Amino acid sequence: MRPALWPCPWDEGSRRGPVLLPGTVFLPAATAPHALLPPGLYILAIAFALEVSVGKTNTVMALNGSDILLPCTFTTCIGFQDLIFTWYFNSTELIYHGKIKSKTSEPILVGRNPRVEFVGSTTGKDNNISIVLKDVELSDAGRYTCHVLNPKEKKAHNATIFLTVVHKLEETDNTVTLIIVGVVGGLIGLLILFMLVKRVVLFIIKKIQDGKKECLVSSSGNDNTENGLAGSKAEQKAPPKA
Repeated sequence: MRPALWPCPWDEGSRRGPVLLPGTVFLPAATAPHALLPPGLYILAIAFALEVSVGKTNTVMALNGSDILLPCTFTTCIGFQDLIFTWYFNSTELIYHGKIKSKTSEPILVGRNPRVEFVGSTTGKDNNISIVLKDVELSDAGRYTCHVLNPKEKKAHNATIFLTVVHKLEETDNTVTLIIVGVVGGLIGLLILFMLVKRVVLFIIKKIQDGKKECLVSSSGNDNTENGLAGSKAEQKAPPKA
């Protein structure tokens, strides 16, 4: 069991309320940002508020003993200053805690689990606060939450990714896929063969028809020639009338 660096932000067994991270800011309801904005601007502010993402899929699989990347990025509409980000395992164990002064500075490490390494960067295009969990164990399977607090926006947001750890990567059975590919390939081959046979047959039929036409034209020309010669001979043999 890995020791936690800090307790969870909330104490489920206590009635004293949440344990606040440094820099956490709470506003009374009367002075909350939405209370100072017209309805239209409040909706616009919600649309461009702080967002945290772990990518297109929120599940990853790791091989026991390997290293695994846990991605996380954030976006903010008005920039950030003294931003705080944390990574939690199963909402109870703080495995990474960092701070970012501004967009022009890289994150500063506050504390981390020895097997966790920060691999992100916030000075480029993306605000990347991803981490790598080294030498993954079966007990590492669970829920990892990336939490971001931006005091400049007075907003906090988080995203969760689920890690599954296996002894060995299962080999995918491609039998069905190979059968489908074989059937489809066979059908395509038969279709191509049918088209070729059809073209050959049509070509042969056309040649035969052209040959018949030539024979008919030749026969008709011979008949006309013979008829013309016969008529000439008859005219020559006809006796002159007295």
